[in-house]
Amino acid sequence: MRSVRLLLVVALMAVAGNADAQGGRGPGGRMMGLSANPSAVIAAEIGFSQLAREKGQWTAFRETAAKEAVMFVPEQVVAQTWLKGRKDPASPMKWQPHAVYMSCDGGVAASTGSWQRPDGSQGYFTSIWRRDPKKGWHWVLDHGDTLSVSRAEPEMITGKVAACPPRRPRPLMGEDAGSPAAGRPGKPGKPEKPAPFLPSGSGASADGTLSWSMTVAPDLSRRFVVHMRQEGGDSVVIDDQVKAPAA
Repeated sequence: MRSVRLLLVVALMAVAGNADAQGGRGPGGRMMGLSANPSAVIAAEIGFSQLAREKGQWTAFRETAAKEAVMFVPEQVVAQTWLKGRKDPASPMKWQPHAVYMSCDGGVAASTGSWQRPDGSQGYFTSIWRRDPKKGWHWVLDHGDTLSVSRAEPEMITGKVAACPPRRPRPLMGEDAGSPAAGRPGKPGKPEKPAPFLPSGSGASADGTLSWSMTVAPDLSRRFVVHMRQEGGDSVVIDDQVKAPAA
């Protein structure tokens, strides 16, 4: 398996190209997507995995989870509550991100990839990450499942940025900008209320270009779907379906 250092270099180079090609190609124009940087989330995932090896698995989960983060074990739990005081296993699991999908505004991203446990079991994970201007990236939702055959590791990590919403035209004088005779600006409108952030069920980025939903059945089977805005409309980029755990 490639080293973390090499994987990070490859990831940053690959995603830089993908972000340049994908970012902001929607109706809003390329400039709107410049703040979106999928490589930052890839680096966060790789750093998360490295932290697990250096400080312990559950310690790494605690240090990278947002306060309101949820995870599935398999039932849904508040991550920080479930992780509090939990002893780290002697050997941590390993994981590698395969793809990152990011909102146009660069505030939210979904990552997905493979994991391996020391006992030989393997599977996949999907996480939702949120960027805090002061504290950086933290995950707010994490789930996954076992697989009989591991997902193939890609040669390059995929990094895609959602198409940006169209720019709003500036109001003409006399419409929403006050009286042209008086030459005074009108009363500014209220800023748009960001989309609700509900990691335990459904949520979306503030600009609405990346959204997700989790549906959990009484038997604890679940489905997790991530939509991303692309030219022509929203598309499903992740669709995880987890069977009910064995009784």
